[in-house]
Amino acid sequence: MFRNRLVKVYKHIHKQARRQNITCYRVYDHDLPEFPFCIEIYEDHIYLAEYKRRHSLTEEEHEQWLEDCIVIISEILELPSDNVFIKQRQRKAGRLGQYQRVDTTDAFFDVKEAGLNFKVNLSDYLDTGLFLDHRITRGMVRDAAAGKRVLNLFCYTGSFSVYAAAGNAASVTSVDLSKTYLKWAEDNMQLNNFYDPRKHHFLHADVLQYLDTLEPDSFDLVILDPPTFSNSKRMKDFLDIQADHVSLLNKTLKALSPDGVIYFSTNYRKFELDRERIHTPSVRDITNATTPFDFQGKLFRWCYRLEA
Repeated sequence: MFRNRLVKVYKHIHKQARRQNITCYRVYDHDLPEFPFCIEIYEDHIYLAEYKRRHSLTEEEHEQWLEDCIVIISEILELPSDNVFIKQRQRKAGRLGQYQRVDTTDAFFDVKEAGLNFKVNLSDYLDTGLFLDHRITRGMVRDAAAGKRVLNLFCYTGSFSVYAAAGNAASVTSVDLSKTYLKWAEDNMQLNNFYDPRKHHFLHADVLQYLDTLEPDSFDLVILDPPTFSNSKRMKDFLDIQADHVSLLNKTLKALSPDGVIYFSTNYRKFELDRERIHTPSVRDITNATTPFDFQGKLFRWCYRLEA
């Protein structure tokens, strides 16, 4: 059952990826309840995340089941099993040790997207370093960035910042509370030979507090992709995107130039935008327009374009 499903979806998605010259894309996402995986290809590597679920298998039986699945995945995707990176919760290493990456010295490698280079890590962090579902949105930012002062809030590993720089932005400011991800973002900028300290700024700050310091007309283009919820000890206040998105967006709008634009997205499935309380004449839902082919029918995030 799993083999048949994977053959079908891979044939369809791989053909579209090859046609568009895309080398990093999602193949499978919990298509069958009995096989709760997310499978993504990063050029010649496979990212395999197993969703936590209840099952009646013993630990040994589960390991054998997963090994059998890996053999199928490797065969159909035509990549060696040594190139499979597994994200799973496991009490102890068993036979799957041959597939897991525990040595982080070579955990990073570079991939290309739209002619740009990005560092990814498929084993050591919660996410890989490149959100594949924002591929189209990143392209929109690059197309709109020329001559603009760009602000990337909750910048993560700075992929939007790289795209903005590629679009000849006048300046790019990347803000995040994680020094690890800020360094990663700076590395991505340098990887593309874009980094110019006079134009590209990486700020270690709480976004909510940082927004309070901004004057009107500080930026022309803002990317705002916050977490659904955050109560980091390093933050002055916790963040709940449903409860706080109006305040967050209004503060950002206040810092925009008269013709400024915000690209705002959230992964909160039950999110409801409170349009009436947001101080903008124009809010456009671009969720469908920014959903890539490999996420059709499987993407649970919202994306909006707001104007000052």
